[in-house]
Parts: sequence; structure tokens; C-alpha cells
Amino acid sequence: MRKTFIFICCLFLWKMAAAQELLSPDKNLQLQFSITDNGKPTYQLTYKGKAVIKPSHLGLELKADASFIDSFEVAGSKASTYDETWEPVWGEVKEIRNQYNELEVNLHQLSTDRTLIVRFRLFNDGLGFRYEFPQQKHLAYFVIKEERTEFALAGDHKAFWLPGDYDTQEYSTVTSNLSEVRGKMKDAITPNASQAPFSPTGVQTPLMMKSKDGLYINIHEAALIEYSALSLELDDKNFVLKSVLTPDAIGDKGYLQAPCKSPWRTVIVSDKAGDILTSKLVYNLNEPPKYADAASWIKPVKYVGVWWEMITGKSTWAYTDIENVQLGVTDFSKTKPNGKHGANTAHVKEYIDFAAENGFDAVLVEGWNQGWEDWFGKTKDYVFDFITPYPDFDVQELHRYAASKGIKIIMHHETSSSVRNYERFMDTAYQFMVNNGYNAVKSGYVGNIIPRGEHHYGQWLVNHYLYAITKAAEYHIMVDAHESVHMTGLSRTYPNLIGQESARGTEYEAFGGNNPDHTTILPFTRLIGGPMDYTPGIFEMNVSAYNPDNSSKVNSTLARQLALYVTMYSPLQMAADFPETYRKHMDAFQFIKDVAIDWEDTKVLEAEPGDYITIARKAKGKNNWFIGSTCDENGRVSKINFDYLDAGWKYIATIYSDAKDAHYAKNPKAYTIKKMVVTNKTVLSLPCAPGGGYAISVMEADDDAIKALKK
Repeated sequence: MRKTFIFICCLFLWKMAAAQELLSPDKNLQLQFSITDNGKPTYQLTYKGKAVIKPSHLGLELKADASFIDSFEVAGSKASTYDETWEPVWGEVKEIRNQYNELEVNLHQLSTDRTLIVRFRLFNDGLGFRYEFPQQKHLAYFVIKEERTEFALAGDHKAFWLPGDYDTQEYSTVTSNLSEVRGKMKDAITPNASQAPFSPTGVQTPLMMKSKDGLYINIHEAALIEYSALSLELDDKNFVLKSVLTPDAIGDKGYLQAPCKSPWRTVIVSDKAGDILTSKLVYNLNEPPKYADAASWIKPVKYVGVWWEMITGKSTWAYTDIENVQLGVTDFSKTKPNGKHGANTAHVKEYIDFAAENGFDAVLVEGWNQGWEDWFGKTKDYVFDFITPYPDFDVQELHRYAASKGIKIIMHHETSSSVRNYERFMDTAYQFMVNNGYNAVKSGYVGNIIPRGEHHYGQWLVNHYLYAITKAAEYHIMVDAHESVHMTGLSRTYPNLIGQESARGTEYEAFGGNNPDHTTILPFTRLIGGPMDYTPGIFEMNVSAYNPDNSSKVNSTLARQLALYVTMYSPLQMAADFPETYRKHMDAFQFIKDVAIDWEDTKVLEAEPGDYITIARKAKGKNNWFIGSTCDENGRVSKINFDYLDAGWKYIATIYSDAKDAHYAKNPKAYTIKKMVVTNKTVLSLPCAPGGGYAISVMEADDDAIKALKK
């Protein structure tokens, strides 16, 4: 870490309400804080003179104690500036600048003689603020009834929103004006294994918006620790967003003990859409890594796996078709196999061979352990023990075979949302992984949480997710969590959290399909908090080719599936389709083999949420670039340049693009591949089919390679 300077300004004391201002380092953002006549803390935010957040109240309502809402005076404040550059263990860029101006406001509540600190950090790309509760005489243990933070917007913005829900983010994003949310909510709430929508105008964070005067605004939270997750309630008459915390089984929103602090509430803003995608504000509001040796055991992973065949219905997770099993009681060696179990030794070896042949790092195997027959939809506490394989899965032999090929196996822990059971077996399960050569685990939380009444995004589960990550770190295990709470930049502090799902991923292409604009929105919403294990790379768009009983279609062209490896950032990237399908398209599969998963630099070439995204990334430690472009159902012509390439150098660009007649619904597998020499002066126009896109590998080349290409 390189700290440029830290400068603490002077301390001022007030005994009356006084407006205070804070400017971002580039002076484009201005924060104003004040106290109303009845002692309510209020803030507002402008960008280049345009209103982003109009005067909005701050505070918390407590359950049994007097609330932190009014009767405040400013007891003092402190301003400071900070500027550092830090290097992530993995990421979209090699270095991240963390530069902000800070205002710490000390509030004294006259009616209770208590103290509350509101800390604001103003970056060039947005605002972060949080509540801090110092140790004090009149505040110890307290229960939050509701947080009363407001975001008063300047108008009826275009919004990209998910229905407010305490248990799932696996909805299609709705694009509409805020005034239309109420009317569209009923259709937006589609079935899910576990869901708890809370309001006809409730929405989730990250919430992406665009104002009519051209501002791009993103509201989210950072450093979600020992607190319940944030959602938003929309006042659709006044366009005010009000915080809603996820409740526990008895309706309480959080249990705190001073000294403590809330997560950061974040507002990212710019007049350029690409700035939202490159913002590192959420990461910067998290603490530095907790592990001194992180870089020695946390590595980006490119993998294949026994997964898509179960999602499509070709194979099963379960070993048998019996409907009543008891772990430790049912003798699976005496049951009749169903003949469709995917995670068998011989089949997994086929994936290991394919991974080794094509330079991959690992193979994910789901459905290897006993208990899958009757777990779904049942309120069963003791479902899996995470160490007992089915009879046809030879743990030791696969460990030996994978190691002989230089391949790791990724463990799968489906908890069935029985959180107590997972914690009961966690140490044993992680030690089992270490003993058998597994260094990464994909965990799942499908279904309603056990204990009953708890929600996926409540404080109790937030604490569990972090416990699982820190416990895994003790065993040098990386974690990819599915169905867990939204990401809030915690991968900076805990870099073994190398991926999460926490959104509607590729699996839904086999459950009826994702909208064609889906991947033009997710980088502006879900990925604001951290990388997503989206599992791209589907080459066979007709799911019926694998399972005649499934008529779903993947709403994407093949070329766009390649682009997703660049636009949908993750240090954990899966080639999700079948090896036999890739072998039919090895020319296109070459891009998946070549594309990097750890980056030195990132450039957003084009971006408009819901319409298109084009991103160029430079591979870490190499002078090679990869470009991906994805668009919505309308198609477009993408115009890009290469001015970020080194001057005076020549590169060979391999362009994987939609064919002239390509279309996500009518002709998804029509693609072309061509090579050409490019320099930093090259300009290209490339057509993107409806629901399509393109991918380009740009490799540094010597004279011999260029001559060979010209022949």
C-alpha cells in the first residue's frame, strides 16, 4: 500500500444547528449536512451543480429505546482528506486509488444525552456515509426497529430494479420510470424456491437509475457486517427512497452493542455510464485484507464442471429415485441407481481430461454427496454431512487422478438453507476438502432458511456467511457462495470470497430464459458490489438438445457468450457447457481458452445500461488485451478504437463476431472468426446482432507472426 498523504483539518464545535459542506477531491460533488429546527440530521448531494439527492433525513428507529431521529445538535465535526493506492489480490485493475474527503459529524441528542456520529466520505465518483455508535453511558445494547435513512431523488428517474425481497435476487430486472414501479410489481415477482417480497413499491440494492438530465446514479451499501441487508421503499409520489432492513423471525431489524457501526450507504454518480462500471467506491469503503498471506493461496480459477447437465435435466444430482432418505440410515449401496446420476467417477474423469487438455484449472462437481433425493422443498435440518459420497463417486481415486493431470476439483456444499447443520459440519467438511485436495468450494442456500422465519438477507444470515468465509480461510479455502446476500465489497477484506451468485444467473436460461438485455444491466447493478459467478459459455442454445422435455432456449448468440467472459467480471470463470459441445466449436472455444481471468487494466469503451456494454481488459503481467461487447434485443453497430494499446506496437486481433444473419432467437449459433493486425490507431465498426455481441483477443505479435498472418 502506498499512502500519499493524510491531512487532518481542524476541529470545530457547534452548539446550534449549522450547515456544513464537503467537496469531492475534484470538486464536482458537493455534500451539505445540516440539522433541521426540530433536530433532525439532514444531508443533500449535488454533482456539477445538478441535484443528486435533495435534502434527506438520517436516523434510526429503535425498538425499546428513544430513537436516533430528532432532538440532535451538532456537538463537533472534523474534516480530513485521504489518498492511497492499494493492490487487490485479484481484480479488474492492478492498482486502485482510494481518494476522498471526509467529514465526521458528532451529534448530541439532547433528549437522551447520547452521542451519534455520522461519517461522510466524498469521492470523485460518489458518496459513502455510515452511522457510528461510540461507547457511552446511555447506550449499550440496543435493537433496531428500522433504519430511517432517506434518498430524496430529483425526479422520476429511469430505474433498473428488482422487486424488494428478503430472500432472493433471482428476478429479471425491470426497466421503467420510478412512477411505474407499483404498476409493474405484480408481474415482476416471479416464482422462486424462497421469496419474501415486502411491498408493492419495494426495490433492492444495488439500484441503478438515470435522470432525465443525464446523470447516472447507483445506490447500494458497502461493508455489510453484523447488520441486516439494505432494501429501499419507494415513495412514488415524491420520489423518495427510504431504507428497509431485513427483519428476523420476530420482526427485529438488528441487534447491536456499542461501540459499533452500520454498513456504509453509497451513492455512485456520474454523467458518464462507464464511470459507474469502473467505480471502486464500494471496495474502497471496505477494510484492507485480513490475511497477510492471501496472495500465496488465493488464485483466480477457470473451470468446467458437472453442472449444466443437471440444470438442463439431462442428468440428476440424486443417485436414486427413492423419495425418503435419511442420512446415516439409508444404505445407498443397496438402492437401485437411477442411471442418470452425473457425479460418477468415470464421468468426472472425462471432465478432468477435458480441463487438462485445454488448460483449465479445475472441475466443479455437484451431486457427489448423499442426500439429494428428497432435500428440495422439505424442512429437513439434517440433510447433508458434506463428507459422505454416493457409492459411484470415488473420492480418493478422483483426488489421485485430478492431481496427476494438474487439475483441482471444486467442492460443492448445498446447505439446503439448513444453516445450523452446515455450521455443525463446517470444520469437518473443510478438513475433508484439505485432505482430498480441494481448495475451493461452491456453497448454496436454496430454499427457506432453517431456523424457520429467518431470511437470507437478515443479520443472522449475514453473520453466518462471513463466518463461513473466515472459517474457510483457516483452511486456505476459497468460497463461491450462491443464494447468499448481495455483495458489498467484502472481497477486498476477505479475498477468498472469489465469487457469488446473488442474482439471476445462466441457470435460468434452462428455466425459461433470461431477457436479452439481462447482461447489459447486471454490470450496473449486481456487479457493483463484487464479482458474479454467472457461468457463461453456453454454445448449444436449444436446451432440448440435451433434454427433450425442456423447451427452454438461451437468449443469446454464441458470440455474446464469449463476450461475457470480459463484460461479466469474475476471477472465477466457468465454461459451463458440455465438453462434447465445445469439441464441435473448437475455433470459438479458443477464446475461452485464451481469455484471462485476472486483469491489470480495464477500459469501458461503450456503455448504456439496458442497451449495450463494451469493455477492454489487459491481462495481468502480459501485453495482451481482451474485448467483449454485449447488446440487447435491438442489435446495434459498435464503434471502438484501440488507443489504449502501446504506441509503436503491432498486435494480432482475433475477432469472434455475430454473422450477418445471427439473431438470439432465430439463428444464435451463426458466428464468424477473422484475424487482423491492429495498432493503437486502429478503429473498428462491428455489427452486433439482436441479443448478440462480439469478443476480441488482442495478442502482442512479432514480425514473423504478422508475416504468417498476411500469407
